[in-house]
Amino acid sequence: MAETAEKDFFEISTGEQQFLTPEQAFYYQIIPDYIAKDRLSFYIDELHYREDMAMELELVFGLPVNLIKTDSAKIQRTLTRYYRRKKHQPTQQIRFRYNEETDFLKKLIREAHELGSSDIHLEPYEDKCRVRIRIDGKLVERYEIPMIDYPPIINKIKIQSHLDIAEKRLPQDGRIEFRDDQAKFDIRVSVLPTLYGEKIVMRLLSKDAMSIDLEKLGFDPGDLEIYQQSIRKPHGIVLISGPTGSGKTTTLYATLKLLNEETRNIITIEDPIEYTLEGINQVQLKESIGLDFATAMRTFLRQDPDVIMLGEIRDKDTAQMAIRAALTGHLVFSTIHTNSAWGTITRLSDMGVPSFLIANTINLSVAQRLVRTLCPECKQKEEMEPGALPANFRSKNQLKEHYVPIGCEHCFYTGYTGRKAIYELIPIDDELADCIKEGISFIDDKLQGRNIKKLSQRAYELLESGETSLEEVYSLLMEGGR
Repeated sequence: MAETAEKDFFEISTGEQQFLTPEQAFYYQIIPDYIAKDRLSFYIDELHYREDMAMELELVFGLPVNLIKTDSAKIQRTLTRYYRRKKHQPTQQIRFRYNEETDFLKKLIREAHELGSSDIHLEPYEDKCRVRIRIDGKLVERYEIPMIDYPPIINKIKIQSHLDIAEKRLPQDGRIEFRDDQAKFDIRVSVLPTLYGEKIVMRLLSKDAMSIDLEKLGFDPGDLEIYQQSIRKPHGIVLISGPTGSGKTTTLYATLKLLNEETRNIITIEDPIEYTLEGINQVQLKESIGLDFATAMRTFLRQDPDVIMLGEIRDKDTAQMAIRAALTGHLVFSTIHTNSAWGTITRLSDMGVPSFLIANTINLSVAQRLVRTLCPECKQKEEMEPGALPANFRSKNQLKEHYVPIGCEHCFYTGYTGRKAIYELIPIDDELADCIKEGISFIDDKLQGRNIKKLSQRAYELLESGETSLEEVYSLLMEGGR
């Protein structure tokens, strides 16, 4: 490993990083310098150094160890950059790095869960496999696995998710019920054949809806009032749009939690069930046996429901069943993949739903995105360069300054801590219903007259207030010019 003169930390590769666990790195205050089969070398915090430290590490790793005393501040910056500590950090040292003798899969899942990761990616290449985890919407490389050790891990995942271990040519989907002394949650497994082997993505479905609060998701007071009025109507459809991972399901369950009363019968059909909430009847989609969204909706209407939550409107049949449920006096919630709130209307029309039915049933159309927020400990103010904003974006207030991510130990040197949802809400009134019936696609002037802000405007407000960076919202600002 080479020390970079321009930087105040050591750069280490994934292979070097995974040689130590976070527990070991912080306990001994060491950073890998040289890793070989016959010897090891570490940088060590000069304030933490002891004469017998090398001997102790030789007992831990079973190899000769060389220690290089280094500036304490540089060691600390490197540790917080590359080794994320868990919420409940044990004080004793634990030896864990990838090898055949450890239960790597179980430890990987537990580690991802404790770090708040949403997904685990296992990706094979020609001579190695890399393991990445998604934190705050971004993938972080965590481990490297030799290709010779990859097939047993794949088979273990397949067995636990009840998949066919002999099938290596076709995609497969399964589910793991992960249980140990510390946590219990479900994992959705997707297997995809690639050039060098099977790629696996594991989605951790570990959230309890009891902790979700609608008022804390990111609605401003005016939008929250509009949303609450729409969901209190006795019938109609509320649609939430956005790409995968934009928090649509979280918003839906925060809504259901608010509506979950003894006097209401609430039924959901989902793929997968990402949250659990007592008092709500949840159904898992099983297309392999014919239980799809449209079939479930037909059955739901015979279950005397008050509120129906449909995981996603994917096709014409599902859309028509949702419309039918709304017309017969039910309140329906669902998600759909579009880029804007008004684009949802166009998408339903493209599916073949008559425009007069859309106009008569849609209560509210919502578009949603998740934006990473800057770390308050290290964000730094800079002048806004001319032409920095997208050419097609226009705003009344031209920014002269903005904040940029820097990185510190509080944010693991990413520059960001957490994410915030932004929303675009269009309540459908009589005038907009007429626009739907007439097939009008451009309604920006009508939205401005109602003081309805687009996603690009919401993103710009976060940039203006210093909560996020230009690089984080640039694509949203570009969409605002369309």
